[in-house]
Amino acid sequence: MALSLATNDLDAGYGAVKALRGVSLRVESGETVALLGTNGNGKSTLMKCIAGLVRPQRGSISLTIDGSAHDLSRLSAEDIVDLGVALVPEGRRLFPRLTVLENLMLGAFRKAARGNIERNLALAFEAFPTLKERKSQLAGTMSGGQQQMLAIARALMSSPRLLLVDEPSVGLSPLLVSQTITKIGELNQNLGLTVLMAEQNFNQAIRIANRGYIIVHGEIVVAADSVDELKGNDIVRRLYLGGSA
Repeated sequence: MALSLATNDLDAGYGAVKALRGVSLRVESGETVALLGTNGNGKSTLMKCIAGLVRPQRGSISLTIDGSAHDLSRLSAEDIVDLGVALVPEGRRLFPRLTVLENLMLGAFRKAARGNIERNLALAFEAFPTLKERKSQLAGTMSGGQQQMLAIARALMSSPRLLLVDEPSVGLSPLLVSQTITKIGELNQNLGLTVLMAEQNFNQAIRIANRGYIIVHGEIVVAADSVDELKGNDIVRRLYLGGSA
């Protein structure tokens, strides 16, 4: 199924605070695109705008599915989920007093996913075998890495076409960061998911990304068409690779 996402001249913020300024980016079907930047530069705000949790002040967000365009800036979060967009939020946002299985089932509320619960549950358990072993455990008693697995698996339960992953490395050890990023790459390759990942760990993100953007103070300052182009950019070398501009 052909899918593309595009934001155009997007402004967004919170009251008098402007978090995004003229942000334009695109994600094409089957890609993994990295949105890179340090804390406080607007990555999460952009992800929330796409998911319908924050209303942009200006600009557009277009999701095109099989030639049919949808303006996400005019749709509710529920309608956006129904189009096949799933957000794995920063901080995981699980229901700590519910079990692993109960959290997963809450991810399957989308109408299109209700008939595929068994298939999606099998996919989730295949991707994250630990969750199957712990399906009766309360989510709040799991380790940070296990909770991140559960947050991603919960998103898979909605039968998504586009997976938005916001800061998957937050709060995890370097080993778990590597394992989590690898798993996201496998979901793209094995399930054909289109992925937009907001991340501040440059070296981990580019392992699985086809290309990427750098956002600084709410503005896209680098838009690279490949990982090699990204690594060769002067701003990237200065900010992430220890080089001089």
